[in-house]
Amino acid sequence: MPDLRILAIVQSRMNSTRLPGKVLLDIAGQPMLARVVDRARRAKMLDEVVVATTIDPSDGPVEVLCRSRNYPFYRGSANDVLDRYYQAASQFQADVIVRLTADCPLIDPGVIDATVIAFFGFDPLSDRTLKQIKSYAPRYDFAANRLPPPWKRTYPIGLDTEVCTFKALERAWREAIEPHQREHVMPYLYEQAGRFRVRVIDHEPDYGALRFTVDTAEDLQLVREIFNRFGGRDDFGWLEVVALLDRHPELAEINASVVHKTVHDVDARR
Repeated sequence: MPDLRILAIVQSRMNSTRLPGKVLLDIAGQPMLARVVDRARRAKMLDEVVVATTIDPSDGPVEVLCRSRNYPFYRGSANDVLDRYYQAASQFQADVIVRLTADCPLIDPGVIDATVIAFFGFDPLSDRTLKQIKSYAPRYDFAANRLPPPWKRTYPIGLDTEVCTFKALERAWREAIEPHQREHVMPYLYEQAGRFRVRVIDHEPDYGALRFTVDTAEDLQLVREIFNRFGGRDDFGWLEVVALLDRHPELAEINASVVHKTVHDVDARR
């Protein structure tokens, strides 16, 4: 079969409830969204990275950034993020969709690749080449490196990567009716056992208590400090960040009190 087209879609909007405008806030000289896109683009299994923002006028600056940096983008529904993903995937002719979010500036290309490879049913250390893997039919409909309870998170918050087939996304788009399913895109694919073929990727040792995402001012302070400790470069890997926090545990205390939102939390502005 021909190689499948694997598209990462980065959801991004300015109107965050806890930290408005966060996706364009500066991190060591670059907007956070740029950090996410540029790091994701290093993943070898991806054919393209697309930004999916909204038609709300407040997201005009996101479009301006994308145009200035030649990032492919799509503007769609502000609250029905599942529809935004489906329309973006259709427009850019994706066979496989990788869901990323614009508030994860430490997203790791190696983690993206490992999750996609697992989605195809292979071990990340497989001796098959990446091109060979992409010529196979995926073994799963959906794969992720974290899911809500009863699953246990073992990767830090902020490395979240979800992968699905276009066919599975299209079915969710047609059938999902609960507000959290429309806002968080993928819950319909894993909430009911047996509905889809699901794989969850775990890491040993367990680093699930670490928080690398940016949802609050404290999160932003930590991420800025991490980038500064690496001299402003962004080619470092996530395990290098873990090693940094091991050497300087006081850094992890910066955002230790932040409560992470759950998949059942929905925007009250819907």
